[in-house]
Amino acid sequence: MNLPNALTVSRIFLVPLLVVLLLTGRVTTRETWAFVVLIAAAATDYLDGYLARKRFQVTTLGKLLDPIADKLLISAVFISLVEMRIAPAWMVVIIIGREFAVTGLRSIASTSGFAIAASRLGKYKMVSQVACAGFLILGGHYPGTLLYKAGRILLWVVVILAIVSMVQYFRRFWSQVDEGIKNRRRRENRRRIPFLKRYRRKSDVTINT
Repeated sequence: MNLPNALTVSRIFLVPLLVVLLLTGRVTTRETWAFVVLIAAAATDYLDGYLARKRFQVTTLGKLLDPIADKLLISAVFISLVEMRIAPAWMVVIIIGREFAVTGLRSIASTSGFAIAASRLGKYKMVSQVACAGFLILGGHYPGTLLYKAGRILLWVVVILAIVSMVQYFRRFWSQVDEGIKNRRRRENRRRIPFLKRYRRKSDVTINT
């Protein structure tokens, strides 16, 4: 296993540790350590992609594991925040629902022979998710603090970005599907043209005789 893939796997293993820190232990210590683990996991998300491209170590395994690790991290941290009564459940449902909806679209696109590239908006969404979770972890039990207020504002930003980016992915998906249908029809028409020409020639010969 190369270094980029090892970093991706380490992010997956950090997820249960993050959940344990958030949901057990003393409040004063778990917040700080959970924040440290979250930042470490988010850092591996940047490093694995950077190193894979720089070292020319982009692999099929890495392409498979990276989005899985991201989904696990984001889902785990926001579900934990709901359990801690820091984040509203309905907002987290939108955030996580978007992740799985886009994953499903990409899977369908892959089996159909085309790919949906990650959008810049999606990358901004990931950064805002980590920042939001970090602020809420540190300030979640102190509603009057600037950290908590910043986290709640970012939570709205995350929800809006989740919805907008999901719509963007759906539009790209249907655009690709529509283009695929048009290309298939063009190929079918090309096959029909020689047949029609041969049919007309035979008809002309029959009429002349």
